[in-house]
Amino acid sequence: MAPFDLTERVALVTGGGRGIGAAIVTRLAEAGARVVIANRSQDVADELAAGLSRRGLAVSTTRFEALDRPALTELVNGVAERLGRLDILVHNAGGCPWAPLDDLDEDKLDEALSINLAAAIWLIQAAVPHMRARRYGRILATSSISSRLAMGGGAHYSAAKAGVNAFIRGAAFELARDGITANAVEPGFIAKPGRGTLSTAENLARIARHIPMGRIGTADDVAYAMLYLASEQASYVTGQTIVVDGGTTLPETGFAVERQWG
Repeated sequence: MAPFDLTERVALVTGGGRGIGAAIVTRLAEAGARVVIANRSQDVADELAAGLSRRGLAVSTTRFEALDRPALTELVNGVAERLGRLDILVHNAGGCPWAPLDDLDEDKLDEALSINLAAAIWLIQAAVPHMRARRYGRILATSSISSRLAMGGGAHYSAAKAGVNAFIRGAAFELARDGITANAVEPGFIAKPGRGTLSTAENLARIARHIPMGRIGTADDVAYAMLYLASEQASYVTGQTIVVDGGTTLPETGFAVERQWG
């Protein structure tokens, strides 16, 4: 078997329209998977899918709007019914309205927990029956190094991502005998276009000085870790959180982040 051969596998990637998500979609499709992008911006997802389809890759899109349990269950079931199976689920969609503790309110907390944690739980719950039916599955979630680093203005986001890691471990334990693995990937600082002052050359250089490898990560750094975890070669890896951060969270760095950008 060729390394990371995903021929005939069906993958659903939430938040797959741009950045890390787009890189994950691309790498899975290049490995032979039939990939469905679930993205809040339909135009962005359609544009990516069209470009990859012109390369002969099997990529399509589906609507991803409401984050309540029925809608997410319907999303998963719809993909499985349309393509006949679901082998790989990647919950990459995420985000957070940043706020220091004094300004944190119920709406900001609910938003952070809804997209990052609750959506992961309901998507995974919906995917498991389809995977159990074939005794095969790869469940993946994009977490964040903020689950283990102090981030000014993002304590609620850190809590949500730490919850993702804990849920993945619990799910992995329950599903281990069903041929289903569950893992998370924690990106460090990843270069992303359109992220306000964080993406300025000055800020990127400042952050890179604190990273042992001396550089900001790329979306592909994360996507290749996801590709491995989605593959047959990772069949004995489950319940893990793989950190892709260039050494940022090594204890010796003592790195903490003050939220000073938009």
